[in-house]
Amino acid sequence: MWRKALSTVQERVITWMERLPLPPVFTLGLQAVVVGIGTGLVAVFFILGLKQVSAYTQQVVAQWGYAGLFVALVLGGLVTAVIVVYLAPEAKGHGVPEVMLALATRGGRISPRLVVLKVVASMITIGVGGSAGREGPIVQSGAALGSTVGQWFRLNEERIKVLVAAGAAGGIAAAFNAPIAGSIFALEVILGELGAAYFGMVVLAAVAASVVSQAYLGLQPAFRVPAYGLNSAWELLLYVALALFCALLAVLFIRMLYFLEDVFERWKAPEMLKPVIGMVLTGVVALAFPQVLGPGLEFIGETIAENMDEPALWLLALALAKLVATSFTLGAGNSGGVFAPSLFAGAALGGAFGVVMQRVFPGLPINPGAYALVGMSATFSAAARAPITAVLIVFEMSRDYRLILPLLFATVLSTLVAHYLHPESIYTLKLVRRGITWRFGRDLDLMERITVAEAMDPNPSTVPEWMPASMLLQVFTEAHSHGLPVLNGRGELVGVVTLTDYQRAVEREDFSRLKVADIMSRDLKVAYPDENLWQVLRRMNLHNIGRLPVVSRQNPKQLVGWIQTRDIVRAYNLAMAQQEEEQQRRQELAVAHTEGEVCFEHVVIGENDWAAGKRIADLGLPQDCILVSVRRGRHLGFPHGDTVLQPGDRLTICTRKDLVDQVLDLLRHGPSSPSRNGDNG
Repeated sequence: MWRKALSTVQERVITWMERLPLPPVFTLGLQAVVVGIGTGLVAVFFILGLKQVSAYTQQVVAQWGYAGLFVALVLGGLVTAVIVVYLAPEAKGHGVPEVMLALATRGGRISPRLVVLKVVASMITIGVGGSAGREGPIVQSGAALGSTVGQWFRLNEERIKVLVAAGAAGGIAAAFNAPIAGSIFALEVILGELGAAYFGMVVLAAVAASVVSQAYLGLQPAFRVPAYGLNSAWELLLYVALALFCALLAVLFIRMLYFLEDVFERWKAPEMLKPVIGMVLTGVVALAFPQVLGPGLEFIGETIAENMDEPALWLLALALAKLVATSFTLGAGNSGGVFAPSLFAGAALGGAFGVVMQRVFPGLPINPGAYALVGMSATFSAAARAPITAVLIVFEMSRDYRLILPLLFATVLSTLVAHYLHPESIYTLKLVRRGITWRFGRDLDLMERITVAEAMDPNPSTVPEWMPASMLLQVFTEAHSHGLPVLNGRGELVGVVTLTDYQRAVEREDFSRLKVADIMSRDLKVAYPDENLWQVLRRMNLHNIGRLPVVSRQNPKQLVGWIQTRDIVRAYNLAMAQQEEEQQRRQELAVAHTEGEVCFEHVVIGENDWAAGKRIADLGLPQDCILVSVRRGRHLGFPHGDTVLQPGDRLTICTRKDLVDQVLDLLRHGPSSPSRNGDNG
C-alpha cells in the first residue's frame, strides 16, 4: 500500500515540476539545492552521532583502560562487517572511488541505501577509534543522495551525474564549513573537469549544505589557523624540500593502503572477521601512538598552531603511524575516508620539518606551524591529485592569504612529483585496478578507448627479404608508405625496411647487388592488437619512429597488421567526432523531458531478445518513438534503418511515457498482437 502511495506522490511531483514555467536549468538548480540541504542534514547527523559514539567509547576506555579500547574496536569492527558484508558492500573502504566508479560505469546511479548505511558504518568505525576520516563518508552519502534524487525524478544520465557531483560538493562543504573548496573538490576530483556547465549546480548544493551545517554546528571553520606568512624569500627553498618529502609520503600512503587491501583480499579468512582484525591492528598501533585513533582533527589543530614545539622524530613517527593505522582500518574493509588521515600525516611531517629547519637556521624566523599547514595541503594534494581543492581548503580555514606563495608552490610541486612517481591518485588507483581509466577530465581518454586492432591496416603491403633493394622505391610509391614489413619465405615477420634505409643503400657502391635483407632493420619494435593507441604512440615517440608492425601475442613472428601515425590520427579524429556528436545528443536529451515524453538509456539487447539480429527498419517501433543511439562496445553509433542490432548493444530511446512498456516488450518479445502492429509506423 505504501509503495503505491509513494508512487502516486512521485508521479504528481514530477508532473507538477514538468508543468512549472521554468527553464530546465532552473529546475535542475532547485534539485541541486534540495540535494545540498539533504547532504547538510546527513552531515549534521553524522557529526553529532560520531561525537556520541566517541563519547561512549571514551567512557569505556576510561573505565577499562586499553582492554576497553580493544573491546570497542572489536565490537565496532563486527557492526561494520555486518553492514559491508551483508547490507551494503559499497560502504566498504573510503567511498570516493565508488562514487567515481558509479559515474564511469553506471551513469551516476548509486543505491539509495548508501545514504544511511555508509553514514552508520563510518560512524561506528571512526567513533570506536578506527583511523579514518569523516569527509569521505559524507561525500559518498551526499553523492548517493544526489543520485537518489535524480533517479526519483527520472532524470537522464547527464543530470544524475550533476546531482551526484552536487551531493559530493555538499559533503565537503558541510564537513569543513568550506563551500568553495567543496565545489572545486566535486569538479576536480569527482567529475575530473572544471566545467562551467556543472559549476553553478555544485555551488548551489555546497552553499545549501554549508548553511544547514552552520545552523546546527556553528560558524567556526574546521581548524583555527594563525595568520602565517612568508618571512623570507629564502624560505621558498625550504618549502621546495618540504614538497618533495610530502610527495614521497603521499606515494607511500597510496602504496601501503592498496598493499594491505590486497593482503586482506587474498586472505582466506571469513569476510566477517577481516574488519575486526583490521580494527585490532589499529589498536596495536595506538598502544604506542594513541593520537592515531579516529580522524585526528584535534591533533591537526594542535600541530598547525603557532609556536608548536614537539620533537621532530616523534612527529615523523606519528605521521607514519597514522598511515599504517589508516591502512589497517580501511584495508581490512572498514568504512571511512582518507581525507583527514592525509591531512594528519602531512601536518605531522610539515611540523617535524619546521622544527628541524628552525634549529638548522636559527637566524630565520621559522614557525613550524606554518610548515605543518603547508605540509597538510601538499600531502593531501599529492595523494588525491587535487591541488586547487587543497589550497582552497586552507584558505577557507585560515581566511588569510599571506601564506599563498609557499602554499601554492609546495602544493603544486608535490602534486607533480607524486604524479611522476605514481601516476594514479589514491582515488583513481582503485578504478584503474578494475580496468577503468580516469584521467585528465575524462572517464576514458579517447586514445585509451581505441585499440590497435581498430585503427591498424589489417592487410598491409609487404616485401620479401630476397627482393632486390633497387625495387623498393616503386613499392614505397605504390604503398604510399615510408616503411614496410619484411617477410621471409615462410611468411614470418623478420624485419622492417624504411625509405631512409633505401636512401642510405643507394649511396653504397654495391647497391645493385643488395637485397632487402641486407638493408632492413632486424631490431623490431612491435605493437599488439589489444593495446590501446596511447601505449603505441608513446612507444613510437620513445624510439622516434612513425610506424610499427602489429603481431600476434601468441606468435610474435605472425604479422597481423601495420599501424602508422596517420592511422592513429585518423582513428583519433573519428573518435573525437563521435564524442562531440554524443555530447550534442546528451545536451538534446538533457532538455528532452517535456510533458509526456521520456528518454531512457542503457537498454541492453540480450542474446535471446527478439530484436537481436533485426534491422531497425524491421522492428516496427511505435510512431512516437525515436531510437537515438546504439553503443556497441566502445563505439557510439547513430542508427539508420539498415542498422542491425546485435546482442550487447546499448540503446538510447525517446518515446511517450505511455509507450515505454510497449517498446521494451517489443524489443524483448517481438510483436504479439494485431493491436500493437496497428500502432506501428
